[in-house]
Amino acid sequence: MSIKNHYYYDETNCEFVPIEYNRLEQVVYNLSIWILSGVVLTGIGIILLSTYIGTPAELALKAENEALYEQLESTKDALVDLDEQITAIAEKDNEMYRSVLGMDQISYEERQAGVGGSDPYDEFDVYNESTSELLKWTASKVDNLERRIGIQKLSFEEIKSQYNVNKEKMSHIPAIKPTSGILLSGYGVRYHPILKYNRRHNGLDFRADIGDPVFTTGNGKIRFAGRKGTLGLVVIVDHGFGFETLYAHLSGLGKGIKNGSKVERGQQIGMAGDSGLSEGPHLHYEVHFKGEPVDPIYYLFADTSPEEYAMFKEISETNKNSLD
Repeated sequence: MSIKNHYYYDETNCEFVPIEYNRLEQVVYNLSIWILSGVVLTGIGIILLSTYIGTPAELALKAENEALYEQLESTKDALVDLDEQITAIAEKDNEMYRSVLGMDQISYEERQAGVGGSDPYDEFDVYNESTSELLKWTASKVDNLERRIGIQKLSFEEIKSQYNVNKEKMSHIPAIKPTSGILLSGYGVRYHPILKYNRRHNGLDFRADIGDPVFTTGNGKIRFAGRKGTLGLVVIVDHGFGFETLYAHLSGLGKGIKNGSKVERGQQIGMAGDSGLSEGPHLHYEVHFKGEPVDPIYYLFADTSPEEYAMFKEISETNKNSLD
């Protein structure tokens, strides 16, 4: 960019004479114009960024808030999973531990540990609606889980105290899995694979190969060891306190197992097989209380994790076929 011509009036010659600039003056002029233009444009840019986008500090804060919001959403999913796990533990607590020990169940309402009154999380109302709702939900869920965990801890303390009073009884009650295989079929009406119709299935079917060890699930005495119709080779254990267990389709008996033999929980009483009317090798296991069959799944609490119990419960409820 060059400096435009400027003139001065020469009174002697009565004419306008152009002013001439040297190269240094031209450079200084050009630099001044560019610097001034740059300052003006930068100022306009800063005003636009501040007005429509935000300052660097505001942009950094916005990015941080978005990251925190995403983390809260992720935490929400984790809290939902934790809620489901605590619910499963509570169900197992009621259905198994308290039922076996003859204790009153804790109702759903008590376990939820609700809190009434005004909104205790109204301090989050200062944020926008979505953020406020997420913060309120998270705070409420954390508080609720803390209260429910506290109730569960107290319940376990009560169960522990009751167990100590009833140690003799607890050693006789069926409480472990009779074999190491996974559950295949549950208690209730099931479709018989050989007879081809639905009929009452009074026990659980566990996966087992021929010769796999079968264990008694509680202390007791052998009431019967021998053949029993379609159940094949069977062992029945009388545990006292009204409980009996039955182990069917065996391929053989454990060492020293005969009528009247005393057995202890975890002792091998036989080997799995497919004797009797059976679709294939497996263990059929029943629990009877006061002469009536009951769902054995409620008596798998001594060596079953909450996750494994939930899996067994799902299999029991969804698989409508049996193996015998």
